[in-house]
Amino acid sequence: MKVPIGISARHTHLTKEHLEILFGRDYCLKILKKLSQPGEYASLETIGVKGPKGKIEKIRVLGPIRKYTQIEISKTDAYKLGLTPPVRESGDIVGSSPITLVGPKGQIELSEGCIIASRHIHITPDEVKKLGLENQTKVCVLIDGVKGGIIHNVTLKVSENYQFELHLDTDDGNAFLINQGDMGTIIKY
Repeated sequence: MKVPIGISARHTHLTKEHLEILFGRDYCLKILKKLSQPGEYASLETIGVKGPKGKIEKIRVLGPIRKYTQIEISKTDAYKLGLTPPVRESGDIVGSSPITLVGPKGQIELSEGCIIASRHIHITPDEVKKLGLENQTKVCVLIDGVKGGIIHNVTLKVSENYQFELHLDTDDGNAFLINQGDMGTIIKY
């Protein structure tokens, strides 16, 4: 049960309202490149983020526009910013870390919205059935190589619209010496 691996660097998703505060009225994102998940893209636009202890520049804005604003960082980034964001699924931002967003036209102080994204596999219902994972919500993934090991607590995110891929943050990728496009092996719990 091999799965391709994507390394997800720090990034943000913005609402239309927040996009306009940061970049100006009626602003539209410009596509830099399409991402592996259908309809999603990295935009040309970047923002800065600030926490109690520091700032990080050039955080990529991903499109399309969302119904919520969310910033996904690694634990290493959190140390630099002086934050303690929870590990969460994308979109689960209630009670997450506050953070300040800085754009070329404005700044936003969010009371919540910063998370460390949980490890997850994007998978279709047909692939779940084909791989015999019908009763699984989480799996482990075996990583081969010099610093290989087993990654636990990988959530299955199921949708007809997904492209089959494991998403890890840069800390996980670096810990196991994983490169974009490497393969892992799914292990049932």
